[in-house]
Amino acid sequence: MDRPNYITPTGYHMMQARYRHLLGEERPKLVEVISWAAGNGDRSENGDYIYGRKRLREIDRELGWLSKRMKAARIVDPAQQTERHRVLFGACVTIADEDDAQRTLTLVGEDETDTAAGRISWSSPIAHALRGATIGDVRRVDLPGGTKDYEIMAISYPTPQP
Repeated sequence: MDRPNYITPTGYHMMQARYRHLLGEERPKLVEVISWAAGNGDRSENGDYIYGRKRLREIDRELGWLSKRMKAARIVDPAQQTERHRVLFGACVTIADEDDAQRTLTLVGEDETDTAAGRISWSSPIAHALRGATIGDVRRVDLPGGTKDYEIMAISYPTPQP
């Protein structure tokens, strides 16, 4: 991995939970089913065995991927951000386009994006354009549908915990 994997504490905990679930719950149950199916005789036509082996490979592949992502993770807590007047990693930003249509976006790590919930990757084109902006700034973004200008209406960060 050539660059750090920036992630919020919440995103990192979700990644750890997924890893623990796969390794501690799903994989052992699947190994048990595969062992039982293998004991039933002919494996070439044994659906439980064939599907189990396929699913086990998928789980092992995901565990390897999660392990690499967690090793490369750099946890950045948005609540600890000192420059709260600028758009940086973890910022919740309200933007308005030329038609005054507003939307709120949160800049998060690549592994925790959810565009339907407004969480976009900090490395996405729109996040690149917004980074470093302050309220009132207008930023131009090149999108597949053309170029759009967005004005920064509000910037917020989570409240620091004592």
